[in-house]
Amino acid sequence: MNRPTTALLAALDALIATAIGIGIPLVMLTILWATQFDLAVDWTVFWRASVDLWMLGNGVDLQLALAPTTATRLALEGAATPFVVSIAPLGFALLTLLLGRRSGLRLGLSPHPVLGLVIGVVTVAALAALVWVSAQLPGAEPTFGQAVLLVPAVYGLGVVVGAAASLVRSEHPIAGGVLALFDRLPATARPLVAVALRGGAIVAAGMLAVGALATTAGLVVHYSTVISLYESLQSGIGGGAALTLGQLALLPNAAIWAASWFVGPGFALGAGSSISPLGTQVGLLPSLPLFGALPESSPLGYAVLVVPVALAFVTGVALRARLVRMPSVSTGVWAGRMIGTGLGVGVVGASILALLAAWSGGAAGPGRLAVVGPEPGAVWLWAFLVLGLSASVGLLTSGVRLPGRAARVTAPAGRGAASAPAAKATPAATAAPAAKPTPTPTPESADPLRR
Repeated sequence: MNRPTTALLAALDALIATAIGIGIPLVMLTILWATQFDLAVDWTVFWRASVDLWMLGNGVDLQLALAPTTATRLALEGAATPFVVSIAPLGFALLTLLLGRRSGLRLGLSPHPVLGLVIGVVTVAALAALVWVSAQLPGAEPTFGQAVLLVPAVYGLGVVVGAAASLVRSEHPIAGGVLALFDRLPATARPLVAVALRGGAIVAAGMLAVGALATTAGLVVHYSTVISLYESLQSGIGGGAALTLGQLALLPNAAIWAASWFVGPGFALGAGSSISPLGTQVGLLPSLPLFGALPESSPLGYAVLVVPVALAFVTGVALRARLVRMPSVSTGVWAGRMIGTGLGVGVVGASILALLAAWSGGAAGPGRLAVVGPEPGAVWLWAFLVLGLSASVGLLTSGVRLPGRAARVTAPAGRGAASAPAAKATPAATAAPAAKPTPTPTPESADPLRR
């Protein structure tokens, strides 16, 4: 593809991603407009609400000012004064990220991937600015600066992830240049860094999977409570469908919060509340059916720490084979490298979980609802201790042929061979054996990142 074609396709992908992100809530709200309001309300209100949800889900803060009657009906402290909603329903961000990755996979196979990335990000920024102008409504206003920065950043991250995968597979010079930076590390450090990065990503993804499974199990087990909350809202079919869509957008947040619960610090649903393995203490909460799946207090709550411990331990054992071919060193140096690599796994995994925790929380309303989600600092500290120590133990377990152990195993065989009588040399035995050619290492075997 030439440059104009690449630019045109990148802009079209950005337009489709924006249209899908806004269109999903808009379709549901339009159905609500037709069924619940009998087309009596101005439809542009639902357009503005869809834009606000899309921007909020991509990290844009929303400034709200409720009408006095609405604030009185909610009975929430501080509802009568303007407040900021900053909690992002990450389902919208995940959709933007996946659509950006889809575009990046194609751009990575084109001759001009950087041009496509720039055009796609600029197009999303321009579209975000346009819809921000069209969605102005007294009492609900997204932050313009965040709209033109954060939404393109999420989309651009997806494009980079997708393009990187295609560039590596096609052995593009850009990918080679990035991998060359890794090759500048000392030969002894490269496999350790590669295992730390890979292991940290694996344990973080594993904890998110555990959180998603726990959230699903909680919804199934507390199904009757969830249905009771739906019935108490009396929202009707259209309103129930719109409410379900909003909760689906919050499911990634719930998975991250559940992962934080398994790691140890838990999360909050309002100032002064705490949902952790030690116990569940909450105050007044909105009647959101998703909250019916909250875990209950248990005297054996912290037994769930065995999940991240086992996950990090198994990851360390599985990745240990990538370090067996390292140059022979003393037992103490080898053990130090294993412990350092395990702590590196903890640093990477804890950093990923802490970033997701920071992104998944924020202010969900006025008053005490200004504190919702996990505390990123506590998540990082707990995850580093639990994951790092467990991964270190996994790397140090038996199965690695340490130099000292190898010497003890080979010593008896050497003494036995020395005590055996020497065989009489023959002309055939004295002939020098032909030298076996040494295989040339391939790039895949020399670089741990390429395996």
